[in-house]
Amino acid sequence: MALMTARRVWIWLHRWTGLTLGLLLTAAALLGALMTVLRPLDEAMHPELFRAPVAAATASGSAPVGPVTQASATPLETLRRRVADEFGPKSTMTIRPPREPGESLRVMVRGPAWEGTLYLDPVTVAELGRRGEAEGLANLVFELHSALLLGDTGKAVLAFTALAYLALLVTGLVLWWPTTAAQWRHAFGLKLDKGTTRGLFDLHRFGGAVLGLLLAVTVASGAWMAWRPIGGWLNALVGEAAPKPPQVGKDHGERRPLDAIVAEAQAAWPDGRVGFVQLGAADTRPVRIRFKLPGDPHPNGLSSVWAHPVDGHVLARQRRDELDLAGRSTAWIYPLHAGELFGVAHRAITGVLGLVLFGMGVTGTWLWWRRRR
Repeated sequence: MALMTARRVWIWLHRWTGLTLGLLLTAAALLGALMTVLRPLDEAMHPELFRAPVAAATASGSAPVGPVTQASATPLETLRRRVADEFGPKSTMTIRPPREPGESLRVMVRGPAWEGTLYLDPVTVAELGRRGEAEGLANLVFELHSALLLGDTGKAVLAFTALAYLALLVTGLVLWWPTTAAQWRHAFGLKLDKGTTRGLFDLHRFGGAVLGLLLAVTVASGAWMAWRPIGGWLNALVGEAAPKPPQVGKDHGERRPLDAIVAEAQAAWPDGRVGFVQLGAADTRPVRIRFKLPGDPHPNGLSSVWAHPVDGHVLARQRRDELDLAGRSTAWIYPLHAGELFGVAHRAITGVLGLVLFGMGVTGTWLWWRRRR
């Protein structure tokens, strides 16, 4: 009797978690699967934004392709001034240098009046185009998948939903788990010729049992990426603390071009690739130059140099392996969730797992509806 009562409780938890929070994560899973296709498709359909004709011509032989400061002028300093003039001094900017010959230079702007991305020629700094944060299908799907278009509130909702979905996977595994030898013989059986409802029931059960661990990794990594406090909890558990950006002193001195600041940071790690150059909204925040060093799995790199925003002297350096536990974990969790660890094959697997999660939500809802009828 106690076993039957416990099973009813597990069924009730599984059913209503899936029919409430599970449906939200089902939609997020479908959007995530779409992202694996939409990103490369977007780049192929809009080469005027993602490719730079001048840079491509330079790479073909007229001049060598160097680091981000390759032009004879100072393109990054010109860019910094242009963004400040157009979007106001309260705007922040994140520069993504080209990572291969022919790529455009991209600048993510966050300000009171506009948030979006500028696409520029990395040599001439001529604007190739711009997009708002949720403009274009790929950007819109990404914003819905990562934050539901609700900013930090949406990220917290998705993280809570993902954690609840982990409980859904656990309850499903408990309900599926065979207890006798005869049940084990039929545990992985699929009877797809016994009608739609029976076929969907077997697919729902089989998908959760066989792919449950991979689905759990996908869901848990999504929760990790969506909500920063989870990393803080992990640090608190092991007694570590996330590093804080260094303070900027009041003595600014003479302003140095941003290109010179980045070049000095690059000299510290000549074998590293500049992933991002991040500038705050005022000269009271340091410039952060992120590097992808050899052996770093994160596609953007997590090793950092912090420099004074005006005179450019180095305030601090930190390699990825010197980060706190949450930071070191993110170096693997982010590319694992985004499908960036093993090339196209990993991206394809990520897309398939997203579709499986979506299918679990659809089949579960169908089964509940048929039972209700």
